Amino acid sequence: MGDAHLAGKSRNKIFEKRLLSPDSFEDKKQASSPKRVSTQQQSARCTKCLDGPQLRYWSPKAIIDSLGFHSYSLWLFTASDLKTIVGPSLVFGVANALAILSYELDVPIYRTNQDVGRRIPHVAFWIWTNLLPFTINNQTAAGAVEEDMINKPWRNLPARRMTVNQARQLMLFLYPLAVITSFAIGGLKQSIALVILGVWYNNFAGGDKSCLLRNLINAYGYVCFTSGAMEVAAGVVLPLDVRLIQWLGMIAAVIFSTVHLQDMYDQAGDQKKCRNTVPLVIGDGRARWTTALAMIFWGFVCPLYWHVEAGVLLASFLLASCIATRGLLLRTVSDDRLTFKLWNAWMTLTFLLPLLRKMQRAK
Repeated sequence: MGDAHLAGKSRNKIFEKRLLSPDSFEDKKQASSPKRVSTQQQSARCTKCLDGPQLRYWSPKAIIDSLGFHSYSLWLFTASDLKTIVGPSLVFGVANALAILSYELDVPIYRTNQDVGRRIPHVAFWIWTNLLPFTINNQTAAGAVEEDMINKPWRNLPARRMTVNQARQLMLFLYPLAVITSFAIGGLKQSIALVILGVWYNNFAGGDKSCLLRNLINAYGYVCFTSGAMEVAAGVVLPLDVRLIQWLGMIAAVIFSTVHLQDMYDQAGDQKKCRNTVPLVIGDGRARWTTALAMIFWGFVCPLYWHVEAGVLLASFLLASCIATRGLLLRTVSDDRLTFKLWNAWMTLTFLLPLLRKMQRAK
């Protein structure tokens, strides 16, 4: 009994020593506390998030999820330009291809209305393929991500759907792809011009240093998109005919003299980036008067050039006058945004004038 009692006491002392030893406390602390993650590990985890869904297993669902993620990312790059570039350029291309006889061009016309209709997907694809690398270049320019974090946080870079380097690598792949696509389906000259204009505008501050140069690049870029879309829709290379040059030159003049309507609602951001836009250079009030007078002038002259019916002329003039009046009287950011949307609607009506003239003569 005595020996057993002594053995029990010695075992208790050993147990107490283990409980009270610093090593035992350290073991408990390590077991209970969460593991610390190093900075490199955190960076790796962020990189994984930026890459989108991970294809750990090549299952159909994983592939579909990854394709959906990256396809939506491509869509987000051009989402803001659907109403300003994609939609109006598509309307111009299809409508003017259908009305190509109104230009009296010396080209072999062998396409029917059904032929032009079947080429609408080609036209949309050409516009979007040439627009996509430009928008990526614009959104990866210096200070663009910081600006989008405030104004458009849903875009790819502020939303951390990809890194700036990944976006630039994508852009370098898409610019040649746009030119190759244009070589295959039409609009090659316009595509090359858009590459040059995009690099000038985004990488050499062509859109920041001078308000006149900014509007000029916008005007020439717009003409490239519209004439390229028309060439793809018609399926023929457009010759430099007098009538066509006059109309495209008129479109360029309209854009040059009125496109700074889009700068009215973003003056705070432009001022922060030291961007020389028309309202910041000559003042908000004067800029509004320049667009108002130009809108009233072009709202009357453009339909008059095509000798359309009085009802079309009246519609163009009234819509242009509405835009001019709104620009002068309604000056909040939300009002200016709506005014610019109406400007895009008027531009679309203007693009339809050759087709309306053709329909009028066919009666």
